[in-house]
Formats: sequence, C-alpha cells, structure tokens
Amino acid sequence: MIRGNLQIDGMVEKPDVIGAVFGQTEGLLGDELDLRELQKNGRIGRVDIELEPKNGKTVGKVLFPSSMDMVETCILAAALETVDKVGPFDAKLVIERIEDTRNVKRKYVIDRAKELLKHLIRDELPERKEIAQMVSEDVKIAGVVEYGEDKLAAGPGIDSSDEIIIVEGRADVINLLKNDITNVIAIGGADVPPTIVRLTHEKESTLFLDGDRGGDMILKGILNATEVDYIARAPPGKEVEELTRKEIIKSIRRKVPFEQAHSKELYTYYQKNKREDETKEKKFEKVGKKEEKEAVAETMPEPEKPKKAVPENVESVVVEDKDVETLKKSLEEVAGKLKARIYDENDKMINEVAVRDLIKVLGETTQPIKAIVLDGIVTQRLADIAESKNIKYLLGIKQGNIYRMPKDVHIIW
Repeated sequence: MIRGNLQIDGMVEKPDVIGAVFGQTEGLLGDELDLRELQKNGRIGRVDIELEPKNGKTVGKVLFPSSMDMVETCILAAALETVDKVGPFDAKLVIERIEDTRNVKRKYVIDRAKELLKHLIRDELPERKEIAQMVSEDVKIAGVVEYGEDKLAAGPGIDSSDEIIIVEGRADVINLLKNDITNVIAIGGADVPPTIVRLTHEKESTLFLDGDRGGDMILKGILNATEVDYIARAPPGKEVEELTRKEIIKSIRRKVPFEQAHSKELYTYYQKNKREDETKEKKFEKVGKKEEKEAVAETMPEPEKPKKAVPENVESVVVEDKDVETLKKSLEEVAGKLKARIYDENDKMINEVAVRDLIKVLGETTQPIKAIVLDGIVTQRLADIAESKNIKYLLGIKQGNIYRMPKDVHIIW
C-alpha cells in the first residue's frame, strides 16, 4: 500500500486529482508500469483519494494498493511524486510510506492466535486437569481401609504416624484423604469404639469435630472414654466433610488442649447447677417453714453429677486434712479461668499458669511441689508427672480416664 500526502493550491475534486495522476505519469515508466495498464491487469487496485478544503486550498491523502513486488512498487511510488499540477493549480504529492499489508495480516494472525490459545487454555485444558484430579481423588478414596477390631474407616497412615486425627464419619475420612491427610480415623457412631480408646492411649490424638450441635454431642460422649490430647473444630455451621484444604489446615492449627476445651464446658455445667441450687434456696426462704422446706426439697430433683472415671480394681482415695480445704478454695477461685496453680511444700503458691502450659512448666520446675490445682481435667499424663515429682495432691474439676492410679498421689475433684 502506497500512502502519500497531497497539497493543492486551489479547490479541486477527486476526479481532478485522479486525472492528473494518471495523465502526468503516462509514458513515464514505459508500457509495463503505465498506471492504466497496471490497473487493467489487476497489479494495482482502486485508487483511493481523501480530500479536505483548508484556507482556500485542498489537502488530502492518496492510497495506491499494489500487488507488485517491492522494487516495482517503490518505482511507481517515486513516479507519483512527479505530479505537480492538478488542473490549473500547483500541487505537491509526497509519499509518506510504503507498507507491506502482509505484515498487517500477520499481526492479525498473531493476535487472533493468541486469543484462540487463551480460549483453549481457559476452556479446554482445565477439563483435562479435572479428569486427572478425579483419577487422583478416586485413588485416594480407594485408600480408605477398615481398621481394628471395630473395622473403622481410616486412612492408610494410621499405623505409621505417631499422631492421629479422629473424625466423626467415613465422609470426613474421605475428605481428609483427598487433601493428603492420611493419619485419620472415624469414630463411626455415637458410642466410642474400643479401637479409638486404645489409639488415644498409644498415640497423640486430635479430635476433629463438625462446627454444629452434632459436634457438641460427640464431644460430650467422648468425655470419659478416651485420652484425647487436643480438640479441633470446623468453622461454625460447617461439617468436616465439606471443608476445603485451607479450612482443614486452619482448623487443625487452631486446636486446643483437651483439658482446656472441656474445662469451659464443665464450668458452664457447674454454673448451671449452682444457679439451680440458688433457686432452691430462694424458694425455701419464701416458704419459711421447716416442713414445707422439706416438702419442696423432696420435689426438687438433685442436679445430675458427672460420673467419676475410676478404673477397675482401683479404690477411690478420700483425703481430708486442713491443707485440702485450702486447696479446694483455690480450685473455686480458678474455676472458669483456664488457670493452674502450683504450690510448694509450705502451701505457698509458687506459680500460676494457663492450663495448656502446665505440662511444660512442670517439666521446667526444679523445686519441690506439694499440690497442683487446675481448672481442667486430671489426665493420666498429669498423674504420671505428679508421681514422678512426688506431688501429693492433684485437684481438678474432673478426673479423666486414669487407667493406672499413681502411688501416693491423691486426686480430688
């Protein structure tokens, strides 16, 4: 495409310009490059001229499409610059540039190819990835095994790992396997199977529950049966089986020690019972007569007390001395605060720490300890540490599943 700029010292029309161009170049380059012959043979296309009047003159652009080679096209372009008259007016035609229209087409081809490639990547390739993902997930789902005497749904890493994650059902196990967590096992019902009890004694365990009322029920059911170390919960209103990988990791990272999770729940339970007792007393005051008090007392049901987990063939030890009464008052003071207090042989409190840090602090404490008071559950691990450090008293809001009662350690709750 030959592109030229035209300037004429008068007012003219398009036919005047075309006539001047064809007339003044006739015979200049011989018959082979004569414009009329070239147009007849299709070697140049239709000449396009754009004109605009300006201050009594005419300015415009001239477009010559050419199918000749580069040399012939450049010779023709130079010939066009010899046009110096349009009608009676002086004219000047300057060639601005010669462009290869194939480059324009190439640019279009490249740009269009880019668009098609983007479409291919966006709409077609993900389908292949999806197929690969489905195959991968099917392989992971196939990794669900039946574990233990209870044939519980579990991941293949349950035996090889020192830590396990306990979930509610098979669907939860499958979701964790899809997200490359293999040390997982399902409870499989409302009752806690012996397999789960055994595993919690042998391995560090995390109970991973749904974020709804169903998870709360499982939490209560497992209270006395196991030695679970940590509690993790799905986001409120969500179930473990529907969590994304990010949500799973985030929930497990936010796990809390078993003692800490349950001390909150049990504190709420005791506060409820305390309110019921206060209600009774108010009723007694209103009646004012001993007989009526007794009658009302007989109709008021006693608040249900949590069952004390005492292992078989082990007798409960009841200790009563002046020291215990002081320690019991201390237990009341830490209730609901998730705190633990450590007392020396002179009944002096030497430290107060968060329940979750108690085991670590005990390991770092070198001076003799007489008693520990904690707003949490007295577990087998804590009892063993107390025995190794010759601690006399352990006071908590509940006694956990103590399957080996330590010698000379009195557990009070």
